[in-house]
Amino acid sequence: MSWHGLAANPGRLASEQDRLAAEIWTAWRPLGHYTVGAAFVCFDQATSGNGSVGDRAFAAAACGGEVAVVTGESSSAYSPGRLAPRQGALLERATRGLGAIPDVLIVDATGRDHPRRCGLALHLGAVLGVPTVGVTHRPLHAEGEWPADERGAASPLVLDGEHVGYWVRTKPGTRPLAAHAAWRTGPEVAVEVVLVATERARSPEPLRNARAAARRLRGQQVLPVA
Repeated sequence: MSWHGLAANPGRLASEQDRLAAEIWTAWRPLGHYTVGAAFVCFDQATSGNGSVGDRAFAAAACGGEVAVVTGESSSAYSPGRLAPRQGALLERATRGLGAIPDVLIVDATGRDHPRRCGLALHLGAVLGVPTVGVTHRPLHAEGEWPADERGAASPLVLDGEHVGYWVRTKPGTRPLAAHAAWRTGPEVAVEVVLVATERARSPEPLRNARAAARRLRGQQVLPVA
């Protein structure tokens, strides 16, 4: 079913999330040099609140020095745990716009930290066929103590007894990020990818580049919406 079809059928979205969460796959493990990309989407909301159907959307994917951007409209209102219908198609289009799909993709969303164990980062990876890692400023439902205040320190995020990610400190003196296991990645790999992709700033470089590109596009108010 298409992303739009999921928006029109909440029950089917839940079934698809359950299916993907239960799917058995070969875990991806970084070996040697690998490319890390990221995808991000932001909105120009038509009304106040968390977000509505028809909000103008601006998505970007970044990998290395390349950035791909797309515009569109949200086909679903914002709902926690149901980001796939609102953001999935835009993030997929942006990522496929890159000259080469990265070896692993960072997504501004959760993965296993989800009531159905299938956040958008996992769902998008399954659609693209690319290992993914979620990176957010806070967990969705998982809990865990913050790690020590030193780069590379990590502490588990646990949901209903399941280890679904880590708090990871990318820069001393700043709030840690939540690194989420997602499509074909476990919590430890999520931490490694986040640290490899983070240089001097707090957030991974590809994610910063994608976020900046999407927000820059939104600021330009490009018309018409494609």
